[in-house]
Amino acid sequence: MKPPGKYSAEGIAASLLFVALIFIVMLQILGRTALFTGPVWTEEAARWLWVWMAMIGISEVERTDSQLRMGFLVEALRRRIRVAIFTIIDVIYLGIVVHLIWIGWKTVQRTWSNESVTLPVSDAVLYASGFIAMILVANRVIRRITGLGHRRDPEELEVTL
Repeated sequence: MKPPGKYSAEGIAASLLFVALIFIVMLQILGRTALFTGPVWTEEAARWLWVWMAMIGISEVERTDSQLRMGFLVEALRRRIRVAIFTIIDVIYLGIVVHLIWIGWKTVQRTWSNESVTLPVSDAVLYASGFIAMILVANRVIRRITGLGHRRDPEELEVTL
């Protein structure tokens, strides 16, 4: 199976959110100096950008199949067995992710009428990050299970201490 490309929509989105986060944090820092009074919304916006960046970043990790794993037990098994074990783990993981999608959807619905403290949007926008991220993760896991996505061969794993 072909390794993933260098760039993806998830990686680009997480990177852009990181750049925006840096800009807002710099605005916060400058707002605490004698130069000018900083806007009050920067603290909340930074927190929201951080959450969105992290959640979208999770799907980028799934795309490249770069999770941390302990392979010393699985390395002793034959390749077919390793692939079967990782596929079973992916199917169980997919079930958990689908449940998290449901929880995310219910949370968005529950918080839709809550207003953010300083930003002119609903709190549901913040909680939508988990819902959207889990949909993206489910897409990547389904692609990996069906053979359309990247699955690292356990033999490629590097052991570093």
